[in-house]
Amino acid sequence: MQQIINFIIRNKNFLLFLLLFFISIVFTIQSHSYHKSKFINSANFLTGGIYNTFNNFSSYLNLKSQNQLLAEENNRLKSLLFNSENKTDSTYIDSTSYRDLYKITTAEIIKNSYSATNNILLINKGTNDNIKEDFGVITSKGILGVIVNTSKNYSTVISILNTTSNISVQLKKSNHYGSLTWDGDSPEIVQLVDVEKIAPVTKGDTIVTSGRSSIFPKNIPVGIVQDFELDTAENYYEINVKLFNDMTNLEHVHIIENRDIEEITNLLNETNE
Repeated sequence: MQQIINFIIRNKNFLLFLLLFFISIVFTIQSHSYHKSKFINSANFLTGGIYNTFNNFSSYLNLKSQNQLLAEENNRLKSLLFNSENKTDSTYIDSTSYRDLYKITTAEIIKNSYSATNNILLINKGTNDNIKEDFGVITSKGILGVIVNTSKNYSTVISILNTTSNISVQLKKSNHYGSLTWDGDSPEIVQLVDVEKIAPVTKGDTIVTSGRSSIFPKNIPVGIVQDFELDTAENYYEINVKLFNDMTNLEHVHIIENRDIEEITNLLNETNE
């Protein structure tokens, strides 16, 4: 306290000057409408800038929760889309007994591999979230891979950038289908093989999932035709497909569960015995 008093005594002239200067400014602003309006505008600009800065900082801190909300909303919309297409594909639907075929679950990638020959991804959902093997995994831009192993809280996904991956896809405009594989070269380009030479293939055509498996619904985006040629026997096309996904930059994913996958798998196994 004594130090504060000593400071005031030592600087009394300067402090008095500041006080009188402040009072003069107040009187000037109060007595002149022009100065008053300028002061108010400047104050609004200053306080507005401060509030905007705090708002931007607060928004930045909330990005994770907002991203989670967006992912959940995407889940809901994708579920509606996949299940509505399933209804449309049916020749007859009993609305009293119909149930949604596909369930969508949000997850995050915690380990991404794209430079190896057989790439595997790790996601933060497992059996505690009712995730099982052979569930499909996609992003908001397109197909990503298939779950191959699960633990209580995690699952591994065999990426489409894996030389053992084989997924049924098709040309969107003509429904000619083939198998999506990878030659182990570029993380941006995969290969579509076994497409008959009668198919009308052109550069820039869109490739989507065919719906001919129990894992992925029909019409999930894959990529576009970059170039193509006939195989050595000249019976089928070998097509290079540029992926919609940037496989080197992945975070949020959607897990697709076909509720009838177990029934379908058991039926196929019994048929093949």
